[in-house]
Amino acid sequence: MNIYEEIRKDHDKQRELLDKLVKTSGDTKERDQLFKELKDELAVHSDAEERHFYKPLISNDMMQDKARHGIAEHHEIDELIEQLEETDYDSSAWLKIAKELQHKVEHHLEDEEKSYFQLSGKVFTEKEKQDLAKSYRKHMSKNL
Repeated sequence: MNIYEEIRKDHDKQRELLDKLVKTSGDTKERDQLFKELKDELAVHSDAEERHFYKPLISNDMMQDKARHGIAEHHEIDELIEQLEETDYDSSAWLKIAKELQHKVEHHLEDEEKSYFQLSGKVFTEKEKQDLAKSYRKHMSKNL
């Protein structure tokens, strides 16, 4: 496994959770459970990704702006999560913010998968890709 395969597995899980979440309605156990699961997944994922994908790239001239942009998007995602936490589940605003979150996350995942992965593939050696995958997965399993 390389770093891209590891991250993509988590991206697929995030897409699935977001799809399920925006199909929920009202103040239900299902919405609460899915939101908490998504929130935890995104928090641990962004931390692991920043440490084991973006940090090694930030010193590279070609990738520095992309790495900073990716980290900035993590913060925008965090802000949407906070808005959801401050909004009642049965409020009409909740679903609107959840859909905004879905759009923001899916845009971010697409940036990474269609651009950042290819560019960083020219920066990392095969061994680095495998080592980063191991440290990323270890971080994920320890913190989820």
